Amino acid sequence: QVQLVESGGGLVQAGGSLRLSCAASGRTFRNLAMGWFRQAPGKEREFVAFITWNGLTTYSDSVKGRFTISRDDAKNTAYLQMNNLKPEDTAVYYCAASRTVLGSIRSSAYDSWGQGTQVTVSS
Repeated sequence: QVQLVESGGGLVQAGGSLRLSCAASGRTFRNLAMGWFRQAPGKEREFVAFITWNGLTTYSDSVKGRFTISRDDAKNTAYLQMNNLKPEDTAVYYCAASRTVLGSIRSSAYDSWGQGTQVTVSS
């Protein structure tokens, strides 16, 4: 019911930065919880960050202090600012939206998913 499109992935050297964007359409954005997840080769999808409709944020321990999730309701867009990137951050990053929870670290809580964008961090 919500269409999500990620962008901003790419190749970056360790220590560099990227900003991912997630553009939403098809549903009122301001009432959605937005999350970012990632999946590396051979690993399960893991939680990265979420932001509630009113701007409260939660991060995984692995990215805390380096990544920042934000949202711009006027643009129907969520962002993930990724600083001091490490090779272990290499993964496909997915944006997700939920109508039913305030915010969640669980993939199953989200109703809609983007197609993913590749982030590769070189050594």
